[in-house]
Amino acid sequence: MSTAKVSWTGAEEFDALLPSGHTVHFDGDRKANKGPGMMEILLGALGACTSVDVVSILQKKRQKLAALEILVNGERATEPPTIWTKIELVYRITGEVDEKAARDAIELSKGKYCSVSAMLGKAAEITYRVEIVKM
Repeated sequence: MSTAKVSWTGAEEFDALLPSGHTVHFDGDRKANKGPGMMEILLGALGACTSVDVVSILQKKRQKLAALEILVNGERATEPPTIWTKIELVYRITGEVDEKAARDAIELSKGKYCSVSAMLGKAAEITYRVEIVKM
């Protein structure tokens, strides 16, 4: 079992010591904004998780990937708990990458490999778009 240790540091601020040994500072007060909010970290985690998959798959498919950027747009419920209800990922892929190879990599990430996507997909509708910039 993995364990994170969360310690209150004052106001609405907390430090989370993660199982990897890294510490993340959170701030639940969006006006003070002394650290990321808990829900926004999930958007970043989703983007990073799928990025790892897509880069790896495209490299295995011998695609000439020069850059990958993902915009992760989220919409939250209006009533508590204000969970993510809609998430759109915009994959901006630069390089000599075939669009079908990119879509296949994204689908594999979404449907098989990205655990963050699998978890968030139980609560939110996750969609994506692909933008390919040839070099």
